[in-house]
Amino acid sequence: MKAVISFVIRYIPRKYLQLVSHFFLRVLAIFYTGSKVQCNVCDSQFRKFLPYGRKARENALCPKCLALERHRLMWLFLQKETNFFTAPLKVLHIAPELCFIERMQALPNLEYITGDIESPLATVKMDVHQIPFENNSFDVVFCNHVMEHVDDDILACKEINRVLKPNGWGIIQSPIYDLKETIEDKSITDPRERERLFGQRDHVRKYGKDYASRLSQSGLLVEENLFVQQLDPQLVIQHALPPQEIIFYCKKGL
Repeated sequence: MKAVISFVIRYIPRKYLQLVSHFFLRVLAIFYTGSKVQCNVCDSQFRKFLPYGRKARENALCPKCLALERHRLMWLFLQKETNFFTAPLKVLHIAPELCFIERMQALPNLEYITGDIESPLATVKMDVHQIPFENNSFDVVFCNHVMEHVDDDILACKEINRVLKPNGWGIIQSPIYDLKETIEDKSITDPRERERLFGQRDHVRKYGKDYASRLSQSGLLVEENLFVQQLDPQLVIQHALPPQEIIFYCKKGL
């Protein structure tokens, strides 16, 4: 199973996976019946989650809603640390994750808009370098696992900062590595070399511990929130949350 999943996500474009993978995985979920773990996004229980990743991580992917460890953590953070489920909010979700779309659309307090340059799941076709909305349009912006793909991450974050309302906030997650500083080289275009240096064929940089300070160059105020470390360890195990994941919580800056 690990080898199959690793091959599929490495070589099949994300836009196609988003259209068909959930049908296959929901059938597969029958074989994972149990109650040892629970997905807090869809409230389903399993004996374990599916492996996932190019170097497959055990106990990662919910076969029903396709939430990964980071998605379950973000959902819990939104429930416990924000007013996302109660306040009237206008939300822009860039590169929307399948596990969130229907659930966020169903929330009566939200005006929820999705956008992406190629995803068939998004309602607005847009380039994050030039977001097609006016200044101060949104209370909340989500943009997860996008910045490692884009040509200019600082410009993209400037655009997010621009469209956030005063007192607006967002979450911008990316893979972070044990590096002092981010590595990037725009002259590297060969997919195999990008995979070797940056972790994936479609990545253009590899973020280090300077991620928050780097994105803050855009004007956004980026905070490192260690929410997962404040949780009951049994809850972390129950939902298979990533124990070292940092929530990069952003506020509109100047």
